[in-house]
Amino acid sequence: MNLELVTIGNELLLGFTLDTNSREIARLLAAHGIRVVRKTTVPDEAESIDTAVRQALERTGVVITTGGLGPTNDDITKKTVARLFGVGLVTDAAYLAALTRRFRELGFNDMPESNRTQAEMPEGALPLKNRWGTAPGIWLEGEPGRVIMLPGVPREMRGLLEHEVLPRLTSLSDYQPDAVIESLVLRTTGIPESELADRLEGVEKRIDPVTLAYLPSLEGVDLRLTAWEVEAGRASELLARAASQVREILGELVYGEDEDDLAAVVLELLAESGNTLAVAESCTGGLIGGRITNVPGSSAVFRGGVIAYSNDLKTSRLGVPVGMLEQCGAVSGEVAGRMALGARTACGSDYGLAVTGIAGPTGGTEEKPVGTVWIGLSGPDASSETLLHFPGGREAIRTRTVQAALNTLRRALLSKETAG
Repeated sequence: MNLELVTIGNELLLGFTLDTNSREIARLLAAHGIRVVRKTTVPDEAESIDTAVRQALERTGVVITTGGLGPTNDDITKKTVARLFGVGLVTDAAYLAALTRRFRELGFNDMPESNRTQAEMPEGALPLKNRWGTAPGIWLEGEPGRVIMLPGVPREMRGLLEHEVLPRLTSLSDYQPDAVIESLVLRTTGIPESELADRLEGVEKRIDPVTLAYLPSLEGVDLRLTAWEVEAGRASELLARAASQVREILGELVYGEDEDDLAAVVLELLAESGNTLAVAESCTGGLIGGRITNVPGSSAVFRGGVIAYSNDLKTSRLGVPVGMLEQCGAVSGEVAGRMALGARTACGSDYGLAVTGIAGPTGGTEEKPVGTVWIGLSGPDASSETLLHFPGGREAIRTRTVQAALNTLRRALLSKETAG
């Protein structure tokens, strides 16, 4: 089964809101053999919505829309779609009563008058119960096709899609339950996309019919393997085989799969080896600690850290000698190494991880341009200082630095594991 998405909202086109809904819809439907073949984003304008939905129905006959179902004047999706189907809006008494009860349960004596419009449905439509918010989903079918309207709030959209929409789509007569589209993502970092492509030259023929796509970001390059429209069990087998072949080539360059976070991977390695960690940050200003503590259970191995932005703090809190700062500069391998040792000593941890660099946009020199970063690592068996040069603006440099620091520790832990 093929269908199209129409995402609605000025905020999407102005760039104020990131469209995560389309990704969630496409991934969940693909896992059940329903393919999103096109996505269109339009503003909160009746003519634009009408054109997008009408053309999408002409191509596939099935459309999912997101957005424009709220109580304000710019929420015009259902009114526009109803007009396209040649029907009017009618108040669903049962939904209005449920909506009124919901507001009372939330502590409001009276429901705002504007919310009454959320109980209005295109005539003949099926309301889809929204247990996560106030705007119901709407299932409307007839001439010229089938339109499923969902709210734009991500949590509400996901709940309705999984519990109300998907069961109905998979029960349709033209649904083929044995044909699925499944993907598996292998996550890499510390290697450019071009070098990955060189190393993987020829692998696409070996993993056929699975396809390979490169997805670069500031944190690394994800490799998406996809099995298209095959039997569910067969898809899993094909993906596992393809992933094994790619891993055989790339080895430790692959740090995880799908949504795996590098910080979580590092924490797991530390826990397995019975080691603890502390960090010292200059140019990243606490971002490494933030990534680590964002992982549930990180307190089992993460002792803490020091944000030493000034040279005074590097000396007083981390024990970096004043003479070293004067002779080598704050952005140097010597200072990064002493910062790592200082964090380890101050926090009583097995490993110390430190970063110092020039994130810009100012502060660079001919010898040390913007993007120059040193990563220091101090451990029970060995220490290291690594020099890196990152492109991009301040945010990009800081993001890349965090990922590189975590990967430096990961590779050290794996190396120790292999040696042991």
